[in-house]
Amino acid sequence: MAGICEGRVVVITGAGRGIGREHALAFAREGARVVVNDVGGGVDGSGADTSPAESVATEIRELGGQAVSNADSVVEWDGAGRIVQAALDAFGGLDVVVNNAGILRDRMFVNMTEDEFDSVMAVHLRGTFCVTRHAVDYWRARAKAGEANDARIISTSSPSGIFGNIGQANYGAAKAAIATMTVILADELGRLGVTANAIAPVALTRMTEGLVPFADAAEAGPDASGYHPLDPANISPLVVWLGSQLSAGVTGRVFTVSGGEIGVAEPWVKGPTAIKDGRWDPAELTNVVPDLVSRARGNSDMGGNPRT
Repeated sequence: MAGICEGRVVVITGAGRGIGREHALAFAREGARVVVNDVGGGVDGSGADTSPAESVATEIRELGGQAVSNADSVVEWDGAGRIVQAALDAFGGLDVVVNNAGILRDRMFVNMTEDEFDSVMAVHLRGTFCVTRHAVDYWRARAKAGEANDARIISTSSPSGIFGNIGQANYGAAKAAIATMTVILADELGRLGVTANAIAPVALTRMTEGLVPFADAAEAGPDASGYHPLDPANISPLVVWLGSQLSAGVTGRVFTVSGGEIGVAEPWVKGPTAIKDGRWDPAELTNVVPDLVSRARGNSDMGGNPRT
């Protein structure tokens, strides 16, 4: 299987189902050797099952590709290390990490429990950190030994993280942190030959099928050509390209992607500003702050468009 990722070694977390599974298959079709990681738990993170990861790895091998499965948890430091080590043991190296593992425990903030917050932050944010850190240790050692890296980190943010979404204070906070971590990693790791980017995907998966807009789209089904705008496979071409050597000049970016649409999320910028030669008195700000807000761009809706 030859393509733009021929010979590259890719670790994909949460690759047993949904978007992660499509990533694994797409990378394999482009010639990559893949470590398919998934604990096989429920959407809420409960339970464990090794079969989803092994099923995808088997599917890749039956297509003529190379893949191994791994069921370690991204949340556990040593487990994350074993995920990276699986690539080194099976394929002798590592070129790409795709941080895709995640869970949902949606709840309005006033009802959210400590466990619902902590568990979501752990899988998304700590999981991204743990796997990435072990991979970076490997690339850093290579650089110190005088070997060149052409490595990629591709993490998964979300429209909930960069635009916000009601009922997802835990999930959105984790995804926003991943977006910011991506920018920082790009600045820190470029000297090692490592780029870092993230995606904010929209697709129909186990994690979204219960939401009204996604349920309606699922019921509508694909068009006459077989194309469905919310097919998770639509997300993977961008991720595969970002994991290839062709993407060497792109780093520190968060991409929105859904169906056939790809966009670049523009970062926080300083908007309207008021300046005084000295310290403000609190009472003075009664007119100043509302004026600044009135001239600033409004927050975005889930599509990235200004709210009306």
